[in-house]
Amino acid sequence: MTSTIGRSTGNGPKPIIDGRRGTAEQISVHVFVVVPFLALLAAVPFAWGWGLGWVDVVLFAVFYCLAGLGITVGYHRYFTHGSFKANRALKIALAVMGSTALQGPVIDWVADHRRHHAFSDREGDPHSPWLFGTGPAALAKGFWHAHTGWLFDRDNTNARRFAPDLLADDDLVGVNRRFVLWTVVSLLAPAVLGGLVTLSWQGALSAFFWAGLVRVAFLHHVTWSVNSICHMIGDRPFAARDKSANFWPLAVLSFGESWHNLHHADPTCARHGVRRGQVDISARLIRVFERLGWATNVRWPDEQRLRRISRT
Repeated sequence: MTSTIGRSTGNGPKPIIDGRRGTAEQISVHVFVVVPFLALLAAVPFAWGWGLGWVDVVLFAVFYCLAGLGITVGYHRYFTHGSFKANRALKIALAVMGSTALQGPVIDWVADHRRHHAFSDREGDPHSPWLFGTGPAALAKGFWHAHTGWLFDRDNTNARRFAPDLLADDDLVGVNRRFVLWTVVSLLAPAVLGGLVTLSWQGALSAFFWAGLVRVAFLHHVTWSVNSICHMIGDRPFAARDKSANFWPLAVLSFGESWHNLHHADPTCARHGVRRGQVDISARLIRVFERLGWATNVRWPDEQRLRRISRT
């Protein structure tokens, strides 16, 4: 069968791929992936001897939550799936918060993720672990591809096909264009705060390392684990068209994203952890936004639909 990926077919939908990354953009992807990861590798021996203080821990937690919830509540549940509607201030704030995770500009991220759902665990999915077969070697290759390897693919997902609504939003286009600024803020704000609190350059450098680089790398791998682990291992209590699974050990660190089976069975639902005991911090934050009047038309779980898609 001939693949139609990357080209239009007559009057059919726009192509999935829209060109390839240039050299500068490809280098920046490698830098964003590799440099924070090297910092993460250095973190254990660095902390063993010296350099980790309460200021670093607090700043790490604050910036991890801001960036992580920007991804889960903003990039994912709001911008990608429309799980709720947000007022203008909240919309812009969530787009900026998500940008500080250094996982890419909001429009690019959303286009990739919508493409993932359109072709989940099939040809066209940018990061399925099942694209190479089911044998041990194929799954090892698939895990690497789903977790990190796909980021180095030079093909650009076509945002005109997968995110035309975001391209038509001037606020989001503006946030998208300023991704370099949000990157600088994400890395330097912890350093500035660390230096001010400790009144030392050492405090600034330590905060830059822990709450900047290590925080970015740690959040990267939590997010990527949803792409890889949560399509390979875990429970599948709901009927989805792919191999998405719930993996409870990641629930808190991912702010509820690892209840992934329900998400793929009901993508627009604002809560992913729908069963008793399933912690979903992102859903709780959306509830707060709703009560404040900042979020409306929230798509909370529907009991009839849950019964209909439940396997158990």
